[in-house]
Amino acid sequence: MKLSTNFSLHELTKSDTAIRQSIDNTPPMQVIENLQDLVDNILQPLRDKFGAIAVTSGYRSPAVNKAIGGSTTSDHCHGYAADFEVLGMDNRELALYIRNNLKYKQLILEFYSGLPDSGWVHCSFQKDANKNQTLTAKKVNGRTQYLNGIE
Repeated sequence: MKLSTNFSLHELTKSDTAIRQSIDNTPPMQVIENLQDLVDNILQPLRDKFGAIAVTSGYRSPAVNKAIGGSTTSDHCHGYAADFEVLGMDNRELALYIRNNLKYKQLILEFYSGLPDSGWVHCSFQKDANKNQTLTAKKVNGRTQYLNGIE
């Protein structure tokens, strides 16, 4: 099923963990609608502006989310969020572009070390709940710490 010119439902639901552990990662209709909103408002506009995008994590069923140790309140479980990179673009620059140009629920620059291809960008979109929360995730003494803004 195509969600846009450049994104398919399969691309946003594919999970290596689900495949390895034989977990069904098929989203219900409401989640598909949420993924459509995410594509329409975040992913496709970025694709149109910058070119190819590698989605590393989209929808996660509760079982997949548990298997990877994800947060029980993860926006991935509702189809609101994706983790991704724009091929050939510095992830910090990508996060800054999103912050300055798009509406979103949450934007996290995750584990960026200063190298252009380090880390990734997490972004969520939820109709009528976009608060533009902007964070940077870093490991500090082996624990993930979330800092306000883009560091």
